[in-house]
Amino acid sequence: MEDNKKDIIILAIESSCDETSIAIVKNGREVLSNVISSQIDIHRAFGGVVPEIASRKHIEVIDIVLDEALEQANKTLNDIDAIAVTYGPGLVGALLVGVSYAKSLAYTLKKPLVPVHHIEGHIYANYIEDKELEPPFISLVISGGHTHIVCVEDYGKFKILGKTRDDACGEAFDKVARTIGLKYPGGPEIDRLAKLGNKYAIDLPRVMIDTDNYDFSFSGLKSAVLNFVNKSNMTNTPFKKEDLAASFQQAIADVLVFKTIKACKENNLKILALAGGVSANSFLRQSIQNACDKEGIKLCVPSLKLCTDNAAMIGCAGYFEYLKDNFANLDLNAYPNLKLENIIN
Repeated sequence: MEDNKKDIIILAIESSCDETSIAIVKNGREVLSNVISSQIDIHRAFGGVVPEIASRKHIEVIDIVLDEALEQANKTLNDIDAIAVTYGPGLVGALLVGVSYAKSLAYTLKKPLVPVHHIEGHIYANYIEDKELEPPFISLVISGGHTHIVCVEDYGKFKILGKTRDDACGEAFDKVARTIGLKYPGGPEIDRLAKLGNKYAIDLPRVMIDTDNYDFSFSGLKSAVLNFVNKSNMTNTPFKKEDLAASFQQAIADVLVFKTIKACKENNLKILALAGGVSANSFLRQSIQNACDKEGIKLCVPSLKLCTDNAAMIGCAGYFEYLKDNFANLDLNAYPNLKLENIIN
């Protein structure tokens, strides 16, 4: 920003699932602090996130996370210009903790309340990682609940080119991991195990890879893995978990890479940005990087801490919404099934 313009300090809150996170972000792209309190160890015993436990844990730690975020940023609440918060999608109880907390801060401090779409935040993590990144570009959003190919036409302006017809790829990772006896969360476990396996050992389907659109489907692949495991068990035919993990991961990568590169080429865009928790997968990153190198496409990938749920990305998105005076009233609610198409404007 120009020297004669005031810095904008956003306090951002993220509580859509099982991470309680608060960040202080300056001018959208400079992260002064990004504190994350994860609940993974708590939910691992149950094989997945338990919504009621997640909500209660957010309530327990959110004050502590706020204090730490302010301390790390060397700021006080009086330095804050606006409060940004994830209002959807996510677990409704978890979202309500963050939204209620944000509303109380906005009311007490008499500061604007900025509503942020969780997936918009994931896309905007790339603006933090790459300070020179500007729209337009293609974004591949891959997470536990979403698989989207998005054309980012401008700040806050998105065109959905394709999305999953059923399961998100992150959900498929978790279900397949559970099928072969890996602990929660399944994505990192499959990533680790697949490095030891033969990715061509087991023939698995590449669903919808040959369709003339950008949509995905992962339920068939998930079922194919389950059927393979059941058949192997019934016939006492041993298989290597490493080979199954590697073959599954390759099947996912083949479809994601093909459709995403197709979207870049057919929309004449030479920049691709990954977003969402599954973009932390090392094999997917490398597979997409190889394809981008071949096609002359610049690939933007957030650091691992910015791939998973965090408040810094919400602060970045909140800054650009702040510039548009996109503020919410104190009757802002949580929307667990919020679509990217339904961003408040």
